[in-house]
Amino acid sequence: MSDLLDEVLAAYGGRAAWERASQITARQFFGGALWALKGHPGALDDVQVTVNLHREHTRQEPFFADGHHTDFTPDRIAVEDDNGAVVEELLDPRASFAGHDFATPWTRLQLAYFSGYAMWTYVTEPISLTFPGVRADEIGGWIEDGRDFRRLVITYPDDIATHSSRQTLYIGDDGLIHRRDYTVDIAGKTPAAEYTSSFVEVSGLTIPTTRMIYPHDENGARVPEPLVVSIHLTDIKVS
Repeated sequence: MSDLLDEVLAAYGGRAAWERASQITARQFFGGALWALKGHPGALDDVQVTVNLHREHTRQEPFFADGHHTDFTPDRIAVEDDNGAVVEELLDPRASFAGHDFATPWTRLQLAYFSGYAMWTYVTEPISLTFPGVRADEIGGWIEDGRDFRRLVITYPDDIATHSSRQTLYIGDDGLIHRRDYTVDIAGKTPAAEYTSSFVEVSGLTIPTTRMIYPHDENGARVPEPLVVSIHLTDIKVS
């Protein structure tokens, strides 16, 4: 494991504290241009999200109707009712995005798949960076807005669903991840730069409460418009 990743884990509360926890639950607020573009404005704004810290699983509720929630794992996305009965289901959901570009509308299940893997990727870091098959390699640094950042290239195995198999993390001198670059492979490999801020401590874990996601150009510079996605978390609980 990278020495820099060790520093990141320490800054977020320590590996042992993350391994003792089971899940993180929060109230999730979504904004940005993506949701209307995909045909679902406001659909996942102000819902409860729960991510599992030991396996890739996300639940978001309510989902379009009271009493309905999403059930996301890498190879399945479903909507279930409060009794666990399946309302609708899609197996091998990633295959359903074949031929998509950034502007292609999504079905409800495709929306739930994207949001499920994205929120799991974000909220479980940094402990998910220690999962089997995940590689973390330090590369050259980066200067942005007068700040120096060290960088980690994360390579995810095929059994983890996320934006892209290769992502770059920008770590400040505080050991925290302040930016993440990736391509959204299910949306035509659109490049994205995600900025994290407003870190809080909850039950010994350091968690960012705000994420702002923009395009970036071929040189890695942020493109300020449009704001593609904004995410804000409140009422965070660790259990």
